[in-house]
Order: sequence, then structure tokens, then C-alpha cells
Amino acid sequence: MSFASALHAEWLKIRTLRSLIGSLGAVLVATAAFSALAAADADDTDPLFSVYFGVSFGQIAAIAYGTTAVAAEFRGGALRLTLAAVPDRRRWFAAKTTAIALPALVVGLITGLVTFAVGKAVLGAGTTAGPTWGEGMRGAVGCGVYLTLMALFAAGLAAVLRSGVATLSTLIPFLLIVSFVVGDVSGGAADFLPDRAGQVVLHSDWDGSLGPWTGLAVTALWTAGALLAGAWSVGRRDA
Repeated sequence: MSFASALHAEWLKIRTLRSLIGSLGAVLVATAAFSALAAADADDTDPLFSVYFGVSFGQIAAIAYGTTAVAAEFRGGALRLTLAAVPDRRRWFAAKTTAIALPALVVGLITGLVTFAVGKAVLGAGTTAGPTWGEGMRGAVGCGVYLTLMALFAAGLAAVLRSGVATLSTLIPFLLIVSFVVGDVSGGAADFLPDRAGQVVLHSDWDGSLGPWTGLAVTALWTAGALLAGAWSVGRRDA
């Protein structure tokens, strides 16, 4: 089976699994809703991050989406059937991750634009000065790219761990607890964690060593490492 055919087959899986569609919808809803709540109580310290505060919650849905899309292959012998149609395991994994990335990027960009519009409206209703349109467009693009990278990071880890529960049990506590604790005690080293680096693009100002796009590049390196590990696992281990 060609890559295009494998990609089409993987897209059909994503389109027909309600849990994946629900996770993508939750990315938009969670990000916009929590951002609106944060913007309503924002100060002038970092107006851009006040608008995009909800990404910290939306990324959980993005991680659930990437995890579920891959982990579903390891239940009930589904991967054996898939590999019977696409014997080239790395070609299948490339098609799977591409099928995960494209909807995530589209939803992520829409989420970024909607979140900025909502946050700008909420900030405009109060006394806090909102971010500029230039900052907002940077944040919207960065939001879309960041959420996509986190979904792919989860997909790569799920291919290594072969379990949705194990992947979510690792990533969600890390993002919600460990990253903040490490950040408080490790100084500049925490800036290079995947979530903290990627979210630099959502700040008006940042005191660390990374900029908006170099931060996303660091997250992309983490994601590339997870995907390479996932491809190796799929290629070497029994289905």
C-alpha cells in the first residue's frame, strides 16, 4: 500500500472515532473557556498570556487526542490487521502521525484565533490593556503549532509505551505538577522542558534564554525524539 493510501486509511480511522473528534473539540472549548476566565481577571503584567492561559488546559485534550489515536492500535489485535494491509511499519507510522498532525494543526490554529478574539473582547470590556494584533497573531500561530507538537509528542510516547493509560498517566501529571515544581527549583534548565519552551510564544515578554520561535523549536526537538522512539518501537517490537 502506498503512503497516500495508508494516509487515507488512517484519516478514516480518525474521522470515524468519536473519542478523537471529541478530543479535538475539547481542545477548542477548554482553551477558549479557560482563557476567557483568565482574561476577565487579568492584570497588565502579561496580557498575551492572559488571553492564552487556557492553552495549559487545552493541551491536555490535545495529548489525549494523540495518545488515543495511537493507543487504539494496540487493543484487540488492531495493529496486526493494520500491518497486514501496510507491511512497511515505518510507512504506516509516518501515515499515522501525519493523519494525527493535520487535523490537530487545523483545530489548533482555529483555537488560537478564536481564543484571541474572545480574550481580546473580554479584556476590552474591562480596564486592562490587551495585547496588540501583532502579538495576537503570533500567539494564534504559536498556539496551533504548540498544540500540534504536544499531540505528536503524546503519539510518539504512546507508540513506545503501547498503552493509553500509561501515556496519560505519565504526561498529565508531568504537565500539571512536575513541570511547575522543577521550574521552581531548577532555574533556567526548566526553560527547556517541552511545555515551558513551547509556551514562550504565548507570552508578551519572557526573561528566559529562549525566544518565541526558538522555544517552539525546542518543543519540536522533544517531539521529534518521541516520534523517532515510537518509530523504532513499532519497527522492532511484535505487533
